[in-house]
Amino acid sequence: METCRSACKFGGKTLRIIKSLQNELPHLDLEMEEAVNADECLMTRMQEMSLDYHFLVEQEVGSSTYAFFGFNGTAGVWRISALNEAGGWKDRTTVEDMDLAVRAGLKGGKFVYLSDLKVKSELPSTFKAYRYQQHRWSCGPANLFKKMAMEIMRNKKVSMWKKLYVIYSFFFVRKIVAHVVTFVFYCVIMPATVLFPEVEVPKWGAVYIPSIITLLNAVGTPRSIHLLVFWILFENVMSMHRTKATLTGLLEAGRVNEWVVTEKLGDALKTKSGGKAARKSRIRIGERLHFLELLVGAYLFFCACYDLKYGKNHYFIYLFLQSMAFFVAGVGYVGTFVPNS
Repeated sequence: METCRSACKFGGKTLRIIKSLQNELPHLDLEMEEAVNADECLMTRMQEMSLDYHFLVEQEVGSSTYAFFGFNGTAGVWRISALNEAGGWKDRTTVEDMDLAVRAGLKGGKFVYLSDLKVKSELPSTFKAYRYQQHRWSCGPANLFKKMAMEIMRNKKVSMWKKLYVIYSFFFVRKIVAHVVTFVFYCVIMPATVLFPEVEVPKWGAVYIPSIITLLNAVGTPRSIHLLVFWILFENVMSMHRTKATLTGLLEAGRVNEWVVTEKLGDALKTKSGGKAARKSRIRIGERLHFLELLVGAYLFFCACYDLKYGKNHYFIYLFLQSMAFFVAGVGYVGTFVPNS
């Protein structure tokens, strides 16, 4: 490393092949788009919709305008001098790559995103693995925000506008408020309004504006536009886990530094199922059940039934659909299921 000018970071076991990397090194610091196993199951298709917006909109716009954006650790190439100037790789949170990117940005560093350079990477295709990944991706930024907020404000190398952007837009709105509001509003408060009809939620805030934002987020994946309703329902289910993780990071609770390597199946599942002599694995009911999802699903279902009988706003259509999404996740019928034995 002492004689090298550049370092490339790869996520664990995600790298398959990189083409023309040497030709792209002059663009340092750069980041490369990941091609993924999006067609493996419905859950990976919905992950693709979220990732496409992240890469094609957030990263592309941030790179084009020379603004700060979250530099991914996976498939990211750094100048070693820039890495050292930013303080090096720190393990104080579970998002070391984001930590390094923020510190480098505060030093005046610029990032480049190259959408035409592909790196093959695998999405988690089991619900268990995806939940662990989303816990880390939600808990880590919240914990990093708590640890770096004052450091960002005291920084004298960047403008006040950039400080406010990083603190308010990048961290507070996108890493904290987005998760908490999605779950609390759409899965707790809005269902509760059918039980208390004197509380009225304006339709522009509950339906119109969120619908426009959702359509803009989904426009990056036109081939999956027919899955838009499924994506919305699934994202609301996952918002519960992201909210838990966000609060864990802010409060530095028990699982704040939990690091579980995201399980990637690769061809392992095909190999297991391809053998003629392979025995059928016994599936224990407890392996598939997720009681928190079932509890929230029951709450939404009750509110839907109440609104169907007594309500006037027709919220029961959404509530029935959302309760079914929680029930489906609660019984483990999301993604690929791999028994423990």
